[in-house]
Amino acid sequence: MQLSSTLSWLVDAAAETAGANRLLADLGSHLITDGLPLAGGALTLEVPHPLIARRTWLWRAGNGEVIEALGFAPEQPFAMPAMIGSGDAGRRWLNSLAPGPIHEDTIGTRPNGPTLGWIGTRAFTPAEADQLREAARFTTAPLAALAARATLTAALEAYLGRRSAARVLASPLRRNTGETIRAALLFADLRGFTALSESHPPAEVIAALDAWFDRIAGAIHAFGGEVLKFIGDGLLAIFPVTTSARSACEAALRAVSAARVGMAHLDTERRKHSLPPLPFGVALHLGEVHWGNIGAADRLDFTAIGAAVNLVSRLEGLCKPLEQTVLVSGALAAETEMPLVALGTHELRGIAKPCAVFTLPEG
Repeated sequence: MQLSSTLSWLVDAAAETAGANRLLADLGSHLITDGLPLAGGALTLEVPHPLIARRTWLWRAGNGEVIEALGFAPEQPFAMPAMIGSGDAGRRWLNSLAPGPIHEDTIGTRPNGPTLGWIGTRAFTPAEADQLREAARFTTAPLAALAARATLTAALEAYLGRRSAARVLASPLRRNTGETIRAALLFADLRGFTALSESHPPAEVIAALDAWFDRIAGAIHAFGGEVLKFIGDGLLAIFPVTTSARSACEAALRAVSAARVGMAHLDTERRKHSLPPLPFGVALHLGEVHWGNIGAADRLDFTAIGAAVNLVSRLEGLCKPLEQTVLVSGALAAETEMPLVALGTHELRGIAKPCAVFTLPEG
Protein backbone atom coordinates (compact mmCIF):
# COMPACT_ATOMS: atom_id res chain seq x y z
CA MET A 1 0.00 0.00 0.00
CA GLN A 2 1.45 3.34 -1.07
CA LEU A 3 0.95 6.02 1.56
CA SER A 4 1.31 9.75 1.11
CA SER A 5 4.16 11.46 2.95
CA THR A 6 1.63 12.75 5.49
CA LEU A 7 0.20 9.33 6.28
CA SER A 8 3.66 7.74 6.36
CA TRP A 9 4.76 10.33 8.91
CA LEU A 10 1.62 9.74 11.00
CA VAL A 11 2.29 5.99 11.06
CA ASP A 12 6.05 6.09 11.62
CA ALA A 13 7.01 9.20 13.56
CA ALA A 14 4.12 11.36 14.76
CA ALA A 15 3.82 9.61 18.14
CA GLU A 16 7.34 10.79 19.01
CA THR A 17 6.60 14.50 18.63
CA ALA A 18 7.06 16.66 21.72
CA GLY A 19 3.37 17.39 22.21
CA ALA A 20 0.01 18.09 20.61
CA ASN A 21 1.12 21.56 19.53
CA ARG A 22 3.98 20.14 17.48
CA LEU A 23 1.76 17.38 16.14
CA LEU A 24 -0.64 19.97 14.75
CA ALA A 25 2.12 22.13 13.24
CA ASP A 26 3.99 19.19 11.70
CA LEU A 27 0.79 17.65 10.38
CA GLY A 28 -0.17 20.93 8.74
CA SER A 29 3.27 21.23 7.13
CA HIS A 30 3.10 17.68 5.77
CA LEU A 31 -0.37 18.31 4.34
CA ILE A 32 0.86 21.46 2.59
CA THR A 33 3.77 19.47 1.14
CA ASP A 34 1.20 16.99 -0.19
CA GLY A 35 -0.60 19.83 -1.96
CA LEU A 36 -3.33 20.88 0.47
CA PRO A 37 -4.05 24.66 0.36
CA LEU A 38 -4.09 25.22 4.13
CA ALA A 39 -4.30 28.61 5.82
CA GLY A 40 -4.47 27.23 9.36
CA GLY A 41 -5.56 24.45 11.65
CA ALA A 42 -6.96 23.84 15.15
CA LEU A 43 -6.73 20.83 17.45
CA THR A 44 -8.94 20.59 20.56
CA LEU A 45 -8.53 18.03 23.35
CA GLU A 46 -10.14 17.35 26.69
CA VAL A 47 -7.50 17.36 29.43
CA PRO A 48 -7.45 15.96 32.98
CA HIS A 49 -6.78 19.09 35.01
CA PRO A 50 -8.34 20.59 38.15
CA LEU A 51 -9.04 23.92 36.41
CA ILE A 52 -8.77 23.40 32.64
CA ALA A 53 -11.36 21.35 30.75
CA ARG A 54 -10.05 21.69 27.19
CA ARG A 55 -6.94 22.87 25.39
CA THR A 56 -7.04 24.14 21.81
CA TRP A 57 -3.89 24.60 19.74
CA LEU A 58 -4.12 27.06 16.86
CA TRP A 59 -1.71 26.87 13.92
CA ARG A 60 -1.11 29.53 11.28
CA ALA A 61 0.29 28.18 8.02
CA GLY A 62 1.91 31.45 6.99
CA ASN A 63 4.54 31.51 9.73
CA GLY A 64 4.16 28.10 11.40
CA GLU A 65 3.21 29.73 14.71
CA VAL A 66 1.18 27.74 17.24
CA ILE A 67 -0.71 29.45 20.06
CA GLU A 68 -2.97 27.96 22.69
CA ALA A 69 -6.48 28.70 23.97
CA LEU A 70 -7.78 27.24 27.23
CA GLY A 71 -11.33 26.23 28.10
CA PHE A 72 -11.80 26.30 31.87
CA ALA A 73 -13.79 23.75 33.81
CA PRO A 74 -17.25 24.79 35.03
CA GLU A 75 -17.94 25.55 38.67
CA GLN A 76 -20.15 22.47 39.02
CA PRO A 77 -17.91 19.52 39.96
CA PHE A 78 -19.97 17.00 37.99
CA ALA A 79 -20.69 19.06 34.88
CA MET A 80 -20.27 17.05 31.69
CA PRO A 81 -17.55 18.08 29.24
CA ALA A 82 -20.22 18.46 26.57
CA MET A 83 -21.48 21.50 28.47
CA ILE A 84 -18.32 23.32 27.36
CA GLY A 85 -18.04 24.33 23.71
CA SER A 86 -15.83 21.62 22.23
CA GLY A 87 -14.31 23.45 19.29
CA ASP A 88 -15.56 27.03 19.60
CA ALA A 89 -12.10 28.57 20.08
CA GLY A 90 -10.75 26.66 17.10
CA ARG A 91 -13.62 27.64 14.82
CA ARG A 92 -13.34 31.32 15.77
CA TRP A 93 -9.62 31.22 15.05
CA LEU A 94 -10.04 29.50 11.70
CA ASN A 95 -12.76 31.93 10.66
CA SER A 96 -10.39 34.81 11.42
CA LEU A 97 -7.73 33.43 9.07
CA ALA A 98 -9.63 33.05 5.82
CA PRO A 99 -13.13 33.13 4.35
CA GLY A 100 -14.85 29.93 3.38
CA PRO A 101 -16.04 26.75 5.08
CA ILE A 102 -14.12 24.98 7.85
CA HIS A 103 -13.36 21.29 7.49
CA GLU A 104 -13.60 19.58 10.89
CA ASP A 105 -13.24 15.93 11.93
CA THR A 106 -13.69 14.15 15.24
CA ILE A 107 -10.70 11.93 15.93
CA GLY A 108 -11.64 8.50 17.22
CA THR A 109 -15.08 7.17 18.06
CA ARG A 110 -16.01 9.05 21.24
CA PRO A 111 -18.72 11.71 20.75
CA ASN A 112 -16.69 14.27 22.72
CA GLY A 113 -13.35 13.14 21.33
CA PRO A 114 -10.60 15.38 19.98
CA THR A 115 -11.49 17.60 17.04
CA LEU A 116 -9.20 18.57 14.18
CA GLY A 117 -10.21 21.52 12.03
CA TRP A 118 -8.72 23.15 8.95
CA ILE A 119 -9.41 26.16 6.78
CA GLY A 120 -7.96 26.68 3.33
CA THR A 121 -6.79 29.58 1.26
CA ARG A 122 -9.78 28.56 -0.87
CA ALA A 123 -12.61 26.08 -0.50
CA PHE A 124 -11.46 22.46 -0.33
CA THR A 125 -12.36 20.19 -3.26
CA PRO A 126 -14.12 16.89 -2.46
CA ALA A 127 -10.83 15.04 -3.04
CA GLU A 128 -8.98 17.38 -0.66
CA ALA A 129 -11.69 16.96 1.96
CA ASP A 130 -11.21 13.18 1.65
CA GLN A 131 -7.47 13.65 2.23
CA LEU A 132 -8.17 15.60 5.40
CA ARG A 133 -10.60 12.95 6.66
CA GLU A 134 -8.03 10.23 5.97
CA ALA A 135 -5.34 12.20 7.80
CA ALA A 136 -7.67 12.58 10.79
CA ARG A 137 -8.19 8.80 10.90
CA PHE A 138 -4.45 8.16 10.84
CA THR A 139 -3.96 10.79 13.55
CA THR A 140 -5.94 8.69 16.06
CA ALA A 141 -3.06 6.44 17.19
CA PRO A 142 -0.28 9.03 17.59
CA LEU A 143 -2.66 11.48 19.25
CA ALA A 144 -3.74 8.78 21.71
CA ALA A 145 -0.10 8.19 22.62
CA LEU A 146 0.51 11.92 23.13
CA ALA A 147 -2.70 12.28 25.13
CA ALA A 148 -1.70 9.38 27.40
CA ARG A 149 1.65 11.04 28.11
CA ALA A 150 -0.06 14.38 28.75
CA THR A 151 -2.62 12.72 31.05
CA LEU A 152 0.11 11.08 33.11
CA THR A 153 2.04 14.34 33.40
CA ALA A 154 -1.06 16.37 34.31
CA ALA A 155 -2.14 13.85 36.95
CA LEU A 156 1.31 13.76 38.55
CA GLU A 157 1.57 17.55 38.54
CA ALA A 158 -1.86 17.87 40.16
CA TYR A 159 -0.98 15.45 42.96
CA LEU A 160 2.76 16.02 43.36
CA GLY A 161 3.56 19.48 41.98
CA ARG A 162 5.42 20.37 38.80
CA ARG A 163 9.00 19.90 39.99
CA SER A 164 8.31 16.65 41.81
CA ALA A 165 6.29 15.30 38.88
CA ALA A 166 9.18 15.97 36.51
CA ARG A 167 11.56 14.10 38.82
CA VAL A 168 9.21 11.12 39.14
CA LEU A 169 8.84 10.91 35.35
CA ALA A 170 12.60 11.14 34.84
CA SER A 171 13.66 8.64 37.52
CA PRO A 172 13.16 4.91 38.13
CA LEU A 173 10.16 3.91 40.23
CA ARG A 174 12.39 2.60 42.99
CA ARG A 175 13.06 3.35 46.60
CA ASN A 176 16.30 5.08 47.50
CA THR A 177 16.22 7.35 44.46
CA GLY A 178 16.46 11.06 45.14
CA GLU A 179 18.88 13.83 45.95
CA THR A 180 19.86 16.16 48.74
CA ILE A 181 18.79 19.74 48.02
CA ARG A 182 18.92 22.99 49.93
CA ALA A 183 15.62 24.80 50.21
CA ALA A 184 13.57 27.27 52.15
CA LEU A 185 10.90 25.16 53.86
CA LEU A 186 7.38 26.27 54.73
CA PHE A 187 5.11 24.38 57.11
CA ALA A 188 1.60 25.67 57.80
CA ASP A 189 -1.66 24.52 59.30
CA LEU A 190 -4.96 25.81 60.62
CA ARG A 191 -5.54 26.30 64.32
CA GLY A 192 -8.64 24.86 65.94
CA PHE A 193 -9.41 22.62 62.98
CA THR A 194 -10.54 19.71 65.16
CA ALA A 195 -13.14 21.91 66.84
CA LEU A 196 -14.24 23.26 63.47
CA SER A 197 -14.66 19.71 62.14
CA GLU A 198 -16.75 18.65 65.14
CA SER A 199 -19.05 21.70 65.12
CA HIS A 200 -19.73 22.11 61.37
CA PRO A 201 -21.10 19.80 58.67
CA PRO A 202 -18.56 18.11 56.37
CA ALA A 203 -19.46 20.29 53.37
CA GLU A 204 -18.63 23.47 55.31
CA VAL A 205 -15.40 21.96 56.62
CA ILE A 206 -14.28 20.96 53.12
CA ALA A 207 -15.18 24.41 51.78
CA ALA A 208 -13.10 26.00 54.55
CA LEU A 209 -10.15 23.72 53.79
CA ASP A 210 -10.34 24.45 50.08
CA ALA A 211 -10.47 28.21 50.72
CA TRP A 212 -7.46 28.00 53.06
CA PHE A 213 -5.42 25.89 50.66
CA ASP A 214 -6.32 28.19 47.76
CA ARG A 215 -4.77 31.11 49.58
CA ILE A 216 -1.70 29.50 51.08
CA ALA A 217 -0.85 27.23 48.14
CA GLY A 218 -1.73 29.94 45.64
CA ALA A 219 0.75 32.30 47.30
CA ILE A 220 3.43 29.59 47.44
CA HIS A 221 3.11 28.84 43.74
CA ALA A 222 2.96 32.52 42.80
CA PHE A 223 6.41 33.06 44.33
CA GLY A 224 8.05 29.99 42.84
CA GLY A 225 7.54 27.46 45.62
CA GLU A 226 5.97 24.05 45.41
CA VAL A 227 3.58 22.28 47.76
CA LEU A 228 5.04 18.85 48.45
CA LYS A 229 2.30 17.47 50.63
CA PHE A 230 -1.08 18.28 52.14
CA ILE A 231 -1.24 16.87 55.67
CA GLY A 232 -4.79 17.10 57.01
CA ASP A 233 -5.35 20.84 57.41
CA GLY A 234 -1.65 21.58 56.90
CA LEU A 235 0.96 21.51 54.17
CA LEU A 236 4.69 21.26 53.58
CA ALA A 237 6.22 23.33 50.78
CA ILE A 238 9.70 24.02 49.46
CA PHE A 239 11.41 26.90 47.71
CA PRO A 240 14.51 25.19 46.27
CA VAL A 241 17.75 27.16 46.26
CA THR A 242 18.51 27.49 42.56
CA THR A 243 20.43 30.77 42.30
CA SER A 244 20.96 31.92 45.87
CA ALA A 245 19.71 31.14 49.35
CA ARG A 246 18.64 34.74 49.72
CA SER A 247 16.28 34.62 46.73
CA ALA A 248 14.67 31.38 47.94
CA CYS A 249 14.23 32.72 51.48
CA GLU A 250 12.80 36.04 50.38
CA ALA A 251 10.42 34.27 47.98
CA ALA A 252 9.14 32.21 50.94
CA LEU A 253 8.72 35.34 53.07
CA ARG A 254 6.83 37.13 50.30
CA ALA A 255 4.59 34.10 49.84
CA VAL A 256 3.71 34.14 53.55
CA SER A 257 2.99 37.87 53.43
CA ALA A 258 0.68 37.34 50.45
CA ALA A 259 -1.06 34.45 52.22
CA ARG A 260 -1.68 36.62 55.30
CA VAL A 261 -3.38 39.24 53.13
CA GLY A 262 -5.46 36.60 51.37
CA MET A 263 -6.55 35.01 54.63
CA ALA A 264 -7.47 38.41 56.10
CA HIS A 265 -9.80 38.99 53.16
CA LEU A 266 -11.21 35.49 53.52
CA ASP A 267 -11.92 35.97 57.23
CA THR A 268 -13.73 39.24 56.45
CA GLU A 269 -15.98 37.42 53.98
CA ARG A 270 -16.57 34.52 56.38
CA ARG A 271 -17.71 36.89 59.13
CA LYS A 272 -20.22 38.45 56.74
CA HIS A 273 -21.78 34.98 56.42
CA SER A 274 -21.65 34.28 60.18
CA LEU A 275 -18.78 31.82 59.75
CA PRO A 276 -15.82 31.69 62.13
CA PRO A 277 -12.43 33.01 60.98
CA LEU A 278 -9.67 30.58 60.10
CA PRO A 279 -6.60 31.30 62.27
CA PHE A 280 -3.42 29.62 61.08
CA GLY A 281 0.28 29.27 61.79
CA VAL A 282 3.24 29.26 59.38
CA ALA A 283 6.89 28.46 60.00
CA LEU A 284 9.84 29.06 57.67
CA HIS A 285 13.29 27.48 57.81
CA LEU A 286 16.31 27.03 55.54
CA GLY A 287 18.11 23.71 55.37
CA GLU A 288 19.00 20.57 53.47
CA VAL A 289 16.44 17.85 52.77
CA HIS A 290 16.43 14.52 50.99
CA TRP A 291 13.96 14.90 48.11
CA GLY A 292 12.90 11.65 46.51
CA ASN A 293 11.11 8.31 46.73
CA ILE A 294 10.28 6.82 50.12
CA GLY A 295 7.88 4.02 51.02
CA ALA A 296 7.10 0.34 50.70
CA ALA A 297 8.49 -1.78 47.91
CA ASP A 298 5.32 -1.42 45.84
CA ARG A 299 3.82 1.83 47.22
CA LEU A 300 5.96 4.95 47.03
CA ASP A 301 5.68 8.55 48.12
CA PHE A 302 7.74 11.39 46.66
CA THR A 303 8.51 13.81 49.44
CA ALA A 304 11.20 15.55 51.47
CA ILE A 305 12.59 14.31 54.77
CA GLY A 306 15.42 15.32 57.05
CA ALA A 307 16.31 17.30 60.15
CA ALA A 308 15.24 20.54 58.46
CA VAL A 309 11.73 19.19 57.91
CA ASN A 310 11.51 18.12 61.56
CA LEU A 311 12.66 21.56 62.69
CA VAL A 312 10.20 23.56 60.59
CA SER A 313 7.27 21.43 61.75
CA ARG A 314 8.29 21.82 65.42
CA LEU A 315 8.79 25.56 64.89
CA GLU A 316 5.24 25.90 63.57
CA GLY A 317 4.06 24.32 66.82
CA LEU A 318 5.36 27.41 68.65
CA CYS A 319 2.99 29.74 66.79
CA LYS A 320 0.17 29.24 69.26
CA PRO A 321 2.14 29.56 72.56
CA LEU A 322 4.02 32.60 71.18
CA GLU A 323 0.75 34.03 69.82
CA GLN A 324 2.26 34.59 66.39
CA THR A 325 0.95 33.75 62.94
CA VAL A 326 4.41 33.50 61.35
CA LEU A 327 7.67 32.22 62.82
CA VAL A 328 11.03 32.29 61.06
CA SER A 329 14.11 30.32 62.08
CA GLY A 330 17.46 31.98 62.62
CA ALA A 331 18.89 30.05 59.67
CA LEU A 332 16.44 31.64 57.29
CA ALA A 333 16.56 35.06 58.95
CA ALA A 334 20.32 35.15 58.38
CA GLU A 335 19.81 34.96 54.61
CA THR A 336 17.46 37.92 54.18
CA GLU A 337 17.56 41.67 54.57
CA MET A 338 13.77 41.88 54.88
CA PRO A 339 12.74 43.33 58.26
CA LEU A 340 12.06 40.75 60.96
CA VAL A 341 11.29 40.96 64.68
CA ALA A 342 13.46 38.88 67.03
CA LEU A 343 11.56 36.71 69.55
CA GLY A 344 14.55 35.19 71.34
CA THR A 345 15.87 31.64 71.42
CA HIS A 346 13.51 28.74 72.07
CA GLU A 347 13.71 25.02 72.70
CA LEU A 348 11.94 22.88 70.09
CA ARG A 349 10.57 19.47 71.02
CA GLY A 350 12.86 16.74 69.70
CA ILE A 351 15.46 19.22 68.39
CA ALA A 352 18.84 19.14 70.14
CA LYS A 353 19.85 22.79 69.77
CA PRO A 354 17.72 25.79 70.72
CA CYS A 355 16.48 27.80 67.75
CA ALA A 356 16.63 31.56 67.28
CA VAL A 357 13.12 32.64 66.37
CA PHE A 358 11.87 35.68 64.45
CA THR A 359 8.55 36.90 63.10
CA LEU A 360 7.29 39.30 60.47
CA PRO A 361 6.32 42.81 61.50
CA GLU A 362 2.59 43.40 61.81
CA GLY A 363 0.76 44.99 58.92
